[in-house]
Amino acid sequence: MNTPQDARQYAPATQRNREPILEVLTQVLPATGSVLEIASGTGEHAVYFAPRLSPRQWIPSDPNPLHRASIAAWSKHLPCESLQPPLEIDVRESVWMVEKEALFTTSPITAIVNINMIHISPWAACLGLMAGASRILPSGGILYFYGPFKRNGKHTAPSNAAFDQSLRAQNPEWGVRNLEDVVIAASRNSLSLLNIYQMPANNLSVVFKL
Repeated sequence: MNTPQDARQYAPATQRNREPILEVLTQVLPATGSVLEIASGTGEHAVYFAPRLSPRQWIPSDPNPLHRASIAAWSKHLPCESLQPPLEIDVRESVWMVEKEALFTTSPITAIVNINMIHISPWAACLGLMAGASRILPSGGILYFYGPFKRNGKHTAPSNAAFDQSLRAQNPEWGVRNLEDVVIAASRNSLSLLNIYQMPANNLSVVFKL
């Protein structure tokens, strides 16, 4: 019989990028409240960040049931009081689960974190994420992105150009996004660009504030 641990999935990139991401998160996240992670994937980031960013609550989510099973299995393997059970959230929906249920009244969501999603999803997912952040976050709330971006329509490294080509070959709706397009989409949802951090492996941390 399978145990929950069997559901754990592994993403090698999380081991490489989690420390640089944590360094930025400690600088930009509000000191209190809950952090909603959109597209948590394997859950490895969630179990690493949650204890290190306590007393903030960390709320993982993913639309993929296999990913949610992995998050739950990692949570059982590395338990943490501030790590919440994974939620099913598809950012393209007009109302998210956290808006339907008064689950987080004692620790309201003050930040949303999204790592390596918008280039491996349709542009509609980025737009949906912006809209949801605008609905959910309080004034001063933080929206954090991590991943590869183009700057002024151009790739920042040959490796990113090759990655972009491979993504578009898998799905024409995927691809490395132009940072300026993301900033425009954010501004249309009352989110202003706060800071950009250069990260390892030609990635960026992009921080918006409501």
